[in-house]
Amino acid sequence: MKAPAFWTKRGLLAQLLRPFSLITRISTARRVSRPGLKLGIKVICVGNAGVGGAGKTIVALDILSRLPGAFALTRGYGGLLAGPVLVDSSVHTAELVGDETLLLAEAAPTVMSRDRAAGARLALAEEASAIVMDDGLQNPALHKDLSLLVIDGGYGFGNGLLLPAGPLREPVAEAAARCQAAVLIGEDETGALAALPPSLPVLRADLVPDCVAPLERRRVIAFAGIGRPEKFFRSVLSLGAEIINRHAFPDHHPYTTRDVTTLLADAADKSALLVTTEKDYVKLPAPLRNACVVVRARLRWENPAALGKLLR
Repeated sequence: MKAPAFWTKRGLLAQLLRPFSLITRISTARRVSRPGLKLGIKVICVGNAGVGGAGKTIVALDILSRLPGAFALTRGYGGLLAGPVLVDSSVHTAELVGDETLLLAEAAPTVMSRDRAAGARLALAEEASAIVMDDGLQNPALHKDLSLLVIDGGYGFGNGLLLPAGPLREPVAEAAARCQAAVLIGEDETGALAALPPSLPVLRADLVPDCVAPLERRRVIAFAGIGRPEKFFRSVLSLGAEIINRHAFPDHHPYTTRDVTTLLADAADKSALLVTTEKDYVKLPAPLRNACVVVRARLRWENPAALGKLLR
């Protein structure tokens, strides 16, 4: 989905919808109050207070790279399968398990399950040494040993209101109370840190883009179907590329034959190179995948030792 523009300000529409936010608050509070299953291995939850792309998956990928033997656990947003299933990238498609699931599966053994407890049991049966949940802070199915509240510095908490008036699933203070640290990605452009309890540690990180193909002074057409496509476009520009055209699709967008035709024709017409994100690349139809390059992103932590201490 694409986040509504009014989620960034407290305008008339947000105020009209605000009474309905009470339903969200009550339902979330009831849900998170339930006790979760204790597994006997460490469960790390990478979540946030709202919906949309805060950077949870890239944080989960970073943590997985630091924990040998850890499994990723995800609900497989957008996928048709209910799970639990141990993901095999040679068999499962984004249509079946979701795009982020395939991205996680490239980095570590990954279980997709709408029932997190059932998925965790499968990971345990497969001898996982730890579980890293991509999202799930508001899901009570599992007892979490470490919860991280991920914040996109450019978006923060939007207008600070709960669904449907804003992007939040629960009040920031209530989400933060169940976390051991926050992760701020990028500069705090919206003052989001002021909404956190002063006692909550904040780990800071920046996104560092990279591409196997040199993009300096290259004419490119950039396309992305992520929470905030403008972040990707800025990353492409930071590598020295000249963006001739931009195509922003909704988060988790399934690329159609028409999309493929449009993008390939645009690239041919403008004699430009197509570039996209890792998340998009894993679900592209073959003709488009073969015609574009990926701009990847990794995290550069301000204090890696602080993260390491939490993971121990």
